[in-house]
Amino acid sequence: MIASVHGDIIGLGESSLVVRVGGVGLQVAVPAPLRARCRFGDQVQLHTHLVVREDLLALYGFETETEREFFILLLGVNGVGPKIALAILSILSVDAIRRAVLSEQAEVFSRVPGVGKKNAQKILLHLQGKIRGEGVELAAGVSDVDESVMEALTALGYSVVEAQAAIQAIPRDAPADVEERLRIALQYFSPRG
Repeated sequence: MIASVHGDIIGLGESSLVVRVGGVGLQVAVPAPLRARCRFGDQVQLHTHLVVREDLLALYGFETETEREFFILLLGVNGVGPKIALAILSILSVDAIRRAVLSEQAEVFSRVPGVGKKNAQKILLHLQGKIRGEGVELAAGVSDVDESVMEALTALGYSVVEAQAAIQAIPRDAPADVEERLRIALQYFSPRG
């Protein structure tokens, strides 16, 4: 198995990088946030997972070993293949996945394009007991108000990760009113200056 690659980026695809390793260009599918940060000529170190099937030989790369571990865990869910697993890691951070599992919030996974409610529930059930919560701050579940704020932010085009970050930035003493909390959350995205 190819556990990691280190080299120069010699090509950029929509959701992949071509990394030159010892004179060979390897195409590596990567999560969207990583792909967005990479530039032609950059050096990268990726933790990789090779998927071998009768009709497929594909390399998937991640910045951290933890991301790779989560990718492999997601592949263990019936109905989740490499494309869906990569889509989940493109939309949700490892901490967001942990929070969703530990808070038993399957609906977080159903916000990922291609993941329906049934698959979201399967993902949650599969990951329970396999994910520990070290270093993850659990809000006492997401309140109904914050759930409404989350839906509003994602409807406005923000990613789930961005919406969660904005909600976490809302002061604890803020009113429990949806409109007010949404207004405060939107300030998170305003340019600071």
